[in-house]
Amino acid sequence: MKFRVDRDAFADAVAWTARALPARPAVPVLAGMRLDLPGAGSALGLSGFDYEVSARAEVEVTGGEPGAVLVSGRLLAEIARNLPAAPVDVESDGTRVLVTCGSARFTLLTLPLEDYPTLPDMPRTAGSLAADAFATAVRQVSPAASRDDTLPMLTGVNIAFTAESLTLAATDRYRIAVRELWWKPEHADLSASALVPARTLHDTARSLVANSNVHIALSAAAAAGGSAPGEGMIGFENGGRRTTTRLIDSDFVGYESRFPTEFEARAEIATAPLLEAVKRVALVADRNTPVRLSFSAGEVVLEAGSGDDAQAAEAMDVRYEGEPMRVSFGPAYLLDGLAGVQGETAYLHFTKPTKPVVIAEAPAGEGARPEFRYLVMPLRS
Repeated sequence: MKFRVDRDAFADAVAWTARALPARPAVPVLAGMRLDLPGAGSALGLSGFDYEVSARAEVEVTGGEPGAVLVSGRLLAEIARNLPAAPVDVESDGTRVLVTCGSARFTLLTLPLEDYPTLPDMPRTAGSLAADAFATAVRQVSPAASRDDTLPMLTGVNIAFTAESLTLAATDRYRIAVRELWWKPEHADLSASALVPARTLHDTARSLVANSNVHIALSAAAAAGGSAPGEGMIGFENGGRRTTTRLIDSDFVGYESRFPTEFEARAEIATAPLLEAVKRVALVADRNTPVRLSFSAGEVVLEAGSGDDAQAAEAMDVRYEGEPMRVSFGPAYLLDGLAGVQGETAYLHFTKPTKPVVIAEAPAGEGARPEFRYLVMPLRS
């Protein structure tokens, strides 16, 4: 194999593909990145796979000879990232690969290509939507997913597909984040759900190309309505790059009934100033110390710390309806919910001081449900 490629395009494609490589591969060959040039005039394919997640990217090259090699993916990414500003020449020579760029020259050892697993095919496209909107939705919801791998179901983001919308939801039992958004399905009768590993979904969404569309693909098992979740696979295609991942083998929790339908109090407050105030007050709160919010007509007082500990307090204007109420939250949980609100105003809905609080955006219209909702359990203070 032999080719010449633009340095920036090559480094970007290698870095993107390397994200899918396992940090601790079960076998050494899974640490490899496959470089495949099918023929003259074709694009160079780069791929990584660990039996769970696959990533495939393409980059245009000039000249060259077809072939395929497998090299250490993370080493190639480090090399590509630090190459000088010049065209890159790559050439295989037996069990070695030579990378030349300007006056820099690297020699990499190849891994056994015959031992590398075959990447899964991309499932059938189920629909598409704006990449920016999808990335925002994932960023709003994914922080609520659990990081405790002993409960795999809670480590995923559930995506429910209908003919009108996508609904993303995640929970770690102490909070639930939900975001609904419009999309364009391939089939009007689509009704399915997919429980996607939150880390993989977050990494995928973070690397989407702005001002473009992302195409979402579902395997036949997933598109059948989740009847065989263990056989499900989801794929994302954007900007010539494709990612697939196996779905979590579990049904997601029924979360909608956990959102209260009636509230005793409601607060409307400027989102950005409240976020900054919580961050300031939380400076004196450790991981297990709550931030206390005391609401009354026209004002909310934020406090943290007590007794001989460091203390902080700050007051803000608020539009509040209901009896005075004092609630306490873990700082990180409160900040994640407020950070998910896209509008200038955050709405906090209360039932009782020890019952779940719902943080939401302004609804699109009278009687409509907010696109983003975040239910969080208060702490006892």
